[in-house]
Amino acid sequence: MNAIDKTVSADTSLGHLLDVLVVAPDAPLVFSYDGNTVRPGYHVTEVKAGKFAALDCGANPETWSEIFVQLWDIDEDGRTHMPAGKFAAIIRKVSDHVQLEPTAKLTFEVSDGERPMTLYCASAPRLVAGTFEVSLAARPASCKPRDRWLADEQAKSSCCGSASTSSKCGA
Repeated sequence: MNAIDKTVSADTSLGHLLDVLVVAPDAPLVFSYDGNTVRPGYHVTEVKAGKFAALDCGANPETWSEIFVQLWDIDEDGRTHMPAGKFAAIIRKVSDHVQLEPTAKLTFEVSDGERPMTLYCASAPRLVAGTFEVSLAARPASCKPRDRWLADEQAKSSCCGSASTSSKCGA
């Protein structure tokens, strides 16, 4: 993939995730990553909140908040996938001790205990046949100035333009 082909990420926030899960608290919450579904015995082993300040490659100051949810992908004791309400309760328990911004960038750290942890961003949860499904995609490196430029270019070339711009749609 070259820089021009890079798509702008559509991460979900912790607040959005929790807002959706409240609809069916007894529904199993199933994450998938790298073409696999997390095993039914997975654990939420840690939830961290951070505030970051940085200088990007264009010498622009950047600040953001981020929440990291660590998943340990294991089978244990014949358990089933965690209900959405239990996941939400874990997050509420953490929020009693750690300030969690609902709009913060949400990152999942996933490992099976053998392979190194990998960082993932989450799609919005979908309720499918009584199960919440959340797809995790590897979080790639990015160039923030280029990402802003690409977002501006995408906004300029909408499908509602004249015939000369409509050839860009669906490309």
